[in-house]
Amino acid sequence: MLKTKVAVQVISPGMLPDDAIMLGDAYLRQWKIPQGQPVTLKFGAMRQYVKVVPVERFDGMRIGQSLARKMGLLGNTTLRIRYRPEEAVLAFGPLIGVLISRDDPERKERPFGSITMFCKELVDACQAQGAHVYFFTPLHLKGNFNTVEGWVYADGGWRKTYLPSPDVVNNRLTSRKLENRPNVQEFIQEVKLRHKSTVFNEKFLDKPEVFEALAKDPALTKYLPESHVLKNFPMLKSMCGRYHTVFLKPVRGSLGKGIIRITKLDADAYSAQYATVGGTRRHYFSSLLKLYGSISGKMKTVRYQIQQGLNLIDIMGRPVDFRALVQKNETGKWVLTSIVARTAGSHHFVSNLARGGTLSTVREAVGRSNLSGANSHEAPGKLQRAALDIAHGVDTFIPAHFGELGIDLALDTSGRVWLLEVNSKPSKNDNTPLPDQKIRPSVRNMVRYARHLAEF
Repeated sequence: MLKTKVAVQVISPGMLPDDAIMLGDAYLRQWKIPQGQPVTLKFGAMRQYVKVVPVERFDGMRIGQSLARKMGLLGNTTLRIRYRPEEAVLAFGPLIGVLISRDDPERKERPFGSITMFCKELVDACQAQGAHVYFFTPLHLKGNFNTVEGWVYADGGWRKTYLPSPDVVNNRLTSRKLENRPNVQEFIQEVKLRHKSTVFNEKFLDKPEVFEALAKDPALTKYLPESHVLKNFPMLKSMCGRYHTVFLKPVRGSLGKGIIRITKLDADAYSAQYATVGGTRRHYFSSLLKLYGSISGKMKTVRYQIQQGLNLIDIMGRPVDFRALVQKNETGKWVLTSIVARTAGSHHFVSNLARGGTLSTVREAVGRSNLSGANSHEAPGKLQRAALDIAHGVDTFIPAHFGELGIDLALDTSGRVWLLEVNSKPSKNDNTPLPDQKIRPSVRNMVRYARHLAEF
């Protein structure tokens, strides 16, 4: 099946009927596209009968303004083209829709807040690869979902227009509340069923869900610290009896919010350290029962995962962990796009950048840490293998479609790799400590995977 990029020109009204397009004659010969008889033009969910007019010595395509409006194209662009003679369908695309949490039309330069630069980067990557992308929020989802109101970048600025439902939806919603809205769930189900769209990163992952799923594969259990959903005092007592330190992590937490580190001090006494924006807050308890009493109130509204404490590597007493970004590539295979080390800020025991953590390369962090020589040399390869193993495990054991995952890993002082967390909505701001580049590899990979899904 031939695939190629075609420059699309939108021409003045009246020069071309609505039901006709002009295409370089070489394309018609290559693909045996019939002249003068209708074929179905497909762009996302849009279908329209058109006649294809050949143009000699022309290397692109021309469409009228009325057809361009139906396609949501506000100007000239570059798209991939594909013809299937058995269906007489001439498809352009891929049309990619990115579902984001919010927009602010009043802020012309930054309508999507902190992810505006990422969105523009995605526009540039699509332009380079011959794809079309738009951005929409749950508030845009109305009606029958054949068309969606979305933002496109055209004529040097962000503009709103109506576009067909996309071939591929990248769910970048950052809150479960938005994701669970009835119109969002209805949209996801409808476009998958009716338009055969593909939705990736279609759901959030809860910590116990991931650990329970991965525990089904004996090859992955080596990465899993002992973890349970904390239900009662006997469970806390049992875990504290087995481990000098345990962590309580909100099942649905992110950015290190709400994590509690519990450490046994002597026969009966315990300390509880709470991660806060300003640093670590520490409380002392003369018994484990009193400590449990202090958190049992929180457990009415927050579900905690209790996890084995690990003797992790550190740099001058500051814990280090690692964030791997894994993505599916142009053939649908998991690849490691980037992996960085995150060192906790002073007075913090979590490494998130929002808590004053700093980024560095894996080799630099491991080299400065308290990990011994041989283990230090093998660490980067071990971390990469673990990230890909875990991504395959999530794909195998969790019934949802993921195209990229942020995987948080740690190394203990013996060089063993441990899984801390898997994030299905990885940040676009802190996963690559690269010098300024126009388009990051992570953004290019997203477009390549969308092309793979839409068969362009």
